[in-house]
Amino acid sequence: MRSNFIDGRWVPSASGDGVDVVNPATGVVIDRVPAGHPADVDAAVAAARAAFPGWSQTAPVERARHLEAARELLADRAGLVAAAISADMGAPLEFARSVQVGAPLAVLASYIELLGSYDFDGERVGNSLIVREPAGVAGAITPWNYPLYQIVIKVSAALAAGCPIVLKPSETAPLAAYELADIFAETGLPAGVFNLVSGTGPVTGEAIAAHPGIDLVSFTGSLRAGRRVAEVAAATVKRVTLELGGKSANVILPDADLAAAVKAGVAKAYINAGQSCNALTRMLVPESARDEAVALAEKAAARYQPGDPLAEGTRLGPLVSEAQRERVAGYIQRGLDEGARLVTGGPGRPDGLPHGAYVQPTVFADVTPEMTIAREEIFGPVLSVMAYRDEDDAVSIANGTPYGLAAAVWSADHDHAVAVARRLRAGQVEINGGAWNVVAPFGGFGQSGYGRELGVHGLEEYLEIKSLQF
Repeated sequence: MRSNFIDGRWVPSASGDGVDVVNPATGVVIDRVPAGHPADVDAAVAAARAAFPGWSQTAPVERARHLEAARELLADRAGLVAAAISADMGAPLEFARSVQVGAPLAVLASYIELLGSYDFDGERVGNSLIVREPAGVAGAITPWNYPLYQIVIKVSAALAAGCPIVLKPSETAPLAAYELADIFAETGLPAGVFNLVSGTGPVTGEAIAAHPGIDLVSFTGSLRAGRRVAEVAAATVKRVTLELGGKSANVILPDADLAAAVKAGVAKAYINAGQSCNALTRMLVPESARDEAVALAEKAAARYQPGDPLAEGTRLGPLVSEAQRERVAGYIQRGLDEGARLVTGGPGRPDGLPHGAYVQPTVFADVTPEMTIAREEIFGPVLSVMAYRDEDDAVSIANGTPYGLAAAVWSADHDHAVAVARRLRAGQVEINGGAWNVVAPFGGFGQSGYGRELGVHGLEEYLEIKSLQF
């Protein structure tokens, strides 16, 4: 069984219990990690608190040097890390290399660059100097869908700000976290600055959220778990950043290039087998274009046949686990039961794949806003095509869920697209397929959470503001 990484070394967990790591494509157990114990968190927090005085006073250029060393090692090991991610959560190997590892490399590079220009010493306001200082020891609780990226966006921001960190990765897909710990061990990062404690949410996650020695906690995961983190953390009045679920709308306006918008929309719905919090799972099209849009979506979905994640050209691997496959299949059946029209896919296993956590890429038409599949996050390759009467109706449908993480707008008129995007209650809106920006703030409205990650806004989640009066 694996160990925890605490105070610069690998140490056994205080718990003898473990959690099997299962390859979702084969069902084979490939590793085992500790189930966790509060004593593990106590040890990690003690190490982080001991490291805080020194790390918080380290010059930004020195912090950047450590992040650059980690980036270089990760780049050297990109193939190895991608293979580990593919094995423990099912991402196709090419996608694991280009996105699951490529995105963390870009994030690390962005914080290295930011440390060269960010003014921690602040600005003058009247007779005051406003400075920004490390907030303290950070706790990070991360999910399984992007098991390295979600870690790196928290760890790199915390370390750049001068905060030691205690990380709990998902026990479902933990192997990338262990690879990162090995990398930090080799870079010479001071002991206690980065600590990894394995375990389940109810044990290790709650211990982090509740710990009086942790000054802030950043959580990415489900709405249910995020509510619990906020509740537990409130007892010690620590700062909390939550990045939760989404039910993102892709608004295709009447003057848009329908074929391009639908093709891109299907890709954004099925990315990472639909296991993305910002997946564009609701495609909103004008009533007059409904039939054409549905036909285009069916054609595009046919390009995403599930297959072996190690095989060249595979676009859709298995879901992360058999439990997740059953959950998604249940939502698909719920869509059928509530009257949505199945265009392609369905709740059954894909042909030729009797084993593994595979789901058919699914498209529903005639979906109405009150249906479960239009309101709840499914986290699988399931797209709902929804028709709207006019622009106000489209905006109303798009904003008609408790979530507000991401959205998209397509129009031949850029200014019009921007105007519609401004009406959408979402933290990030892409216009005509606008590319992801590694330094743009990411986070949600409503029950998608609060706080921001990436870039300057992500860095400042880990800083306190102090006024010096003269």
